Amino acid sequence: MKVLKVSEIVELIKAKRTFEATTPNNAFTIKVNRYVPYCCTAIHDGNTLRKELKEKIALDDYERWFEEDPYTGDFIRSMPITIIGNDSRFEYDLNRSPENCIYEEAWGKKVWKRKLTAKEKQISLKKHHDYYEVLHTLIHKLESLYDGCVVYDLHSYNYQRWEQEVPLFNIGTENIDRSQFSDIVDHWMQELQGIEIPNIANETKENDVFKGRGYNLISLTTKFKKTLVLATEVKKVYCNELTGEDYPEIIKEIQQNLKQAIINNALIFTQQHTNWNSKASINLLGKNNDPALLKLDKKLFQLVKSFELLVYVNPINSRSEQKKFIRNKFTVEPEFKYSPIKIDPYQLKRQLSQLSTLDIADVSIRHMYESVINSYFDKIDLLANLDTRKFLYNSLRYFGRPSQKDIQNANYLLHLPAIPTEPNKTPIVPMDSVMEQFKTALDDYGIDSRIELSTRVISQVMVLNSQKLIRMRPDAKFTQKQVNAMIEHEIGVHMVTTYNSANQALKIFNLGHPVNTRTQEGLAILSEVLSGNITLSRLKKIAFRVIITDMMCSGANFIECFNYLVNHHEVPSNDAYTIVTRIFRGGGFTKDYLYLSGFVEIMRFWKNNNDLSPLLVGKTSIEFYDTIEEMIGREMIEKPQFITKSFLKSNQKPIGNLYSYIISGLK
Repeated sequence: MKVLKVSEIVELIKAKRTFEATTPNNAFTIKVNRYVPYCCTAIHDGNTLRKELKEKIALDDYERWFEEDPYTGDFIRSMPITIIGNDSRFEYDLNRSPENCIYEEAWGKKVWKRKLTAKEKQISLKKHHDYYEVLHTLIHKLESLYDGCVVYDLHSYNYQRWEQEVPLFNIGTENIDRSQFSDIVDHWMQELQGIEIPNIANETKENDVFKGRGYNLISLTTKFKKTLVLATEVKKVYCNELTGEDYPEIIKEIQQNLKQAIINNALIFTQQHTNWNSKASINLLGKNNDPALLKLDKKLFQLVKSFELLVYVNPINSRSEQKKFIRNKFTVEPEFKYSPIKIDPYQLKRQLSQLSTLDIADVSIRHMYESVINSYFDKIDLLANLDTRKFLYNSLRYFGRPSQKDIQNANYLLHLPAIPTEPNKTPIVPMDSVMEQFKTALDDYGIDSRIELSTRVISQVMVLNSQKLIRMRPDAKFTQKQVNAMIEHEIGVHMVTTYNSANQALKIFNLGHPVNTRTQEGLAILSEVLSGNITLSRLKKIAFRVIITDMMCSGANFIECFNYLVNHHEVPSNDAYTIVTRIFRGGGFTKDYLYLSGFVEIMRFWKNNNDLSPLLVGKTSIEFYDTIEEMIGREMIEKPQFITKSFLKSNQKPIGNLYSYIISGLK
């Protein structure tokens, strides 16, 4: 972070320059990432004292902490314009006028052991003056640009000293013009009332425990008639007042919810009280990536860029074990072997644990990175326990197991009668023709990818993300419709998202979101459907994966699962072997049940007229759809260069009445 003189900060604001800086004495920090008609302040966030004052103060660290507003700066860090006080309010209180900002006594306690000298007071008063010089310059600039401004003046308060029930959020409006801004105040009340924090009751009130009499509010409303200051107090439910212990998850919840509430309210304010001409809330957030984000992203990518779970989990002797399985008349379980693991699980986890997301300003993006990092701990545990009893446990921890709804959907598909118009036997396309069609499809997309034959593939076709490679099994057999479906699936989604992720400055979309299998395979199956290449046999194969995964989780062995498919559902032995192998590889790989649940989720999402293209920026999960959309709008990531052809409205074909009916039965 830059260190700038107050005069330099003032000139940057006047010139409408973006910057992030602290003053030479570190009295406060200011960030202007984008000029918008609102800003946020947290003037009591800090607790710093000058060295010479530490020797004179009568209050210990806890006593000072108790009356300060810790984490209020964190609550507003996601916003584009923030000013955060770094000094303790016991040195000088920014929420009091210059004449009254240095305490002799506060909250019934004597503040100083020895009287402050005139020079010591003058240093503190200069800091107070500097803050207001910068704040007033900023608000003047915002008013001149947008003909109005709203300031979110954030504080917190101790509640255990009150003998009555007190609100989670309190808005102080005694000194604002209610007749001018009542619509915004009422909307801010509604936004705060709508915040839900687990296990914490939310009652939001106006002028209850505090009235809004602070100098931060009064100085602005007196000087700037088109500026609304929303002085907002947060009940200190995010920490233990008696011990000083913090509650990180509640802090994150408040930060996330306040970010959305501020954006929603600021949008209403800009529409009704400014000349701001954008109706999109996304334009009220900052643009571009902060240095801390880029630094973390680079470190994370360097650590795990070569980590591809499927490469290690696929047995290297699947074909030979299949032949042995047939020779033994399906009575002896295969004994799979795997490639040596080329990573040190302990070392990699140690390196990942040293990554810190705390410097990422935006809470939504920080949460996304934390989720990805945590997911790698689970995936490393999976790999470290490959071909052991613990592998299944770790697979269940990461991927989960089929729910009752998943099993119900699978059984629904398996009980559907054959479709007369779908022939039982169709010609097999020669492998050289299959490869040629795949190459043509890659050319049509403008994607330069290699295709190779490999016996180390369990499924017929597999995309290796890290190598931008398509592998095909030499003995794979496809009908023409299956070729079309696999092109839609493997190239139209998996290769498209691989190449889109390569275009991003942030490599997290190449590494992939947690359990992105659900979303990515859901998109891929939907692509098969929308292109008109889905078949009932394909849907049933996906359903079998759910049932076999559930059987394995309930204790069935390889042979029992194989016999179930062959004897109860007349699945050809080769297909049955492949299905069961996919699920038993590694020691119990539950991933495959996600194809069906992912398809149901994405199909519902698509039917609700949601744009699927944000999910194509890389290996994404629908859980982070809003964050991805936000990052695209803020120009932090690129829109996807390649779009799945079947998702384009101009190319969408009707699903057909029969398959529309079939799919409508999925819950």
